[in-house]
Formats: sequence, structure tokens, C-alpha cells
Amino acid sequence: MRFVQRDWLSSNLFVFFDGEGDAREATVVDTGYHRHSAQTVALVAHLLAREGLGMDRLRRIVNTHLHSDHCGGNLALNRASGARVIVPASQVDIVRRWDTEALTFQDFCQHCERFPAHEGLAPGDDIRMGGLLWRAHAAPGHDPDSLVLHCPEARLLISADALWENGFGVIFPELTGESGFAEQATVLDTIEALPVDVALPGHGAAITDVPAAIARARSRLQAFLDDPRRSPRNGVKVLIKFMMLGRERLPLAQAQAELSASRTIGGAAAQLGLPAAEAVRRSIDELLDQGQLGLEPDGTLINLEPAG
Repeated sequence: MRFVQRDWLSSNLFVFFDGEGDAREATVVDTGYHRHSAQTVALVAHLLAREGLGMDRLRRIVNTHLHSDHCGGNLALNRASGARVIVPASQVDIVRRWDTEALTFQDFCQHCERFPAHEGLAPGDDIRMGGLLWRAHAAPGHDPDSLVLHCPEARLLISADALWENGFGVIFPELTGESGFAEQATVLDTIEALPVDVALPGHGAAITDVPAAIARARSRLQAFLDDPRRSPRNGVKVLIKFMMLGRERLPLAQAQAELSASRTIGGAAAQLGLPAAEAVRRSIDELLDQGQLGLEPDGTLINLEPAG
């Protein structure tokens, strides 16, 4: 297995090798954001070449979930290699009919190129990668259809956005009035019950102290439960920041208009007792004050990486 830690626009990348000699082949788990598609193909090609393999030996692309930062390179890799695309089983039909509302891309003000779905992976299914069996476990919370992948023999977990070093991904269902916190708590219980020495998250470095990370995630979850305004405030800012990570530069008025039209942001704003446009304006102001965004004299909003 090769683990490539990427930035916050694109999810981490995993490449597995199986077989020997002429039967040697590769599997990729998660493919980053569409803007990094060429980089994703280059990274995979480089890792294959180090094993003496061409792109035609990439046989499978597996997605832990279908947020745009985890599946945005699917089409480019599929075209470059002919690899089959395996998605969470509950979303196979959604991908095949390309239901962009169900897939959240437009609502989150993000983009993903249409890709095929050849197979589904369901909770309880096993998949062989890197010579070892990995079992898929349901991981709703951040995304209702998300999976995590566990290898008991190696005591490894691909934890996607269900567990990071310091928390987890935004619990998006809660922003639109659906249940997500209870599901996230159950996912943390599931992870805690698995034999895991190292967790490999969707973003950030490998987690070598899994119990401590679970404790931090539970503390973060409790903070959301204790302050009902905290999750919607955070969710709006995350969606704004991610859009700007992907676009880098955008007229402020255009950014505000696109974001204010988001159903998810509208739901979060309602929880804050604000119109969507006002919630967006306040969140942009906070991100400007924090040095996460900048505003040029001509009214262009720009992405910034704050010091430290």
C-alpha cells in the first residue's frame, strides 16, 4: 500500500498492489478533487511506474464516499486506465443516472465530472487490496452513504472523513434538519470496537494514537450538541472555504450569490435565524478577519493560506 497525504482540496490517495509478475495490478482508493485530476493521474502513474507497471494495470477505483473531494479524479483515472469504478452500493443507481442533487455537487457549490459506476461496495463486503482483505463498514454521519475500510490482519483503518486526527468532516445532514450527530457517535463506537493500530484519514496525516483521536472526536461532537449554533456556523464557513480553495479567485458578488442559493447553506442559516445571504456575508467577514480569505480593491475574493 502507498499512502499519499494531500491538501484539504483533495482527499488523501491510497494505491494498493496485488498479484505477481504479469498478473500484478493496482487499486486506487479515493481520487481527490476534479481540479487536481491531472495531478492525481500523474501521482498514480508515478507509483505504478515505480513498480514497473503501466496505467493499464490500474484495474479498480474505490470510493469511500462521493463528496467531490474524494471522487473528482474518477473520470480522469478511468479514462487513463480503463479501471472499473466501485462506489458505495447505495449510490450506484444515483451515479448511473447522475443525480447531481442527490450527489450534492451543485448544492455544495462544487464540481465533479461525470464518471461511471461499475460496481457497488456495501457494508459487510470484503475487498482484497494489497494482498489483504479489507471489510467495508457503514460510516454515516458526515455522509449518510460513507464507508470506512478495515483490515483486521494489519490492524489498519481507512477512516475517510469519519475520523481525523482532530475530529471529523462536517456532519452535513444536520445542516438540513436531518439526523447526523447520532450516526457519527455510532461510527466512533464502531471504530473503537475494531482492532486498529493506525487509522488513515481522508485528510491529514496518519493517526497513530487512535484512542486519543476518538476521544477528541467525541469531544468535538459533544461541543456541537452543547451549542446548536456551532455546527451550522462551522458548516457555512467550511463550504465557503472549500469553494475558494477550488476557485482561488472569484468576484465577491458572484461568490455570495452562488453560496446563498445553496439549499444546505440555507438550512444552516435557518438554524442561525438568518437569511442565507446574511449568513454567507457574516461567514465571509469572519474568514476575512481570520486571514483565510482576502478581498482585493476591485471586489475580488481570493483564497489565502493563513500563516501557521
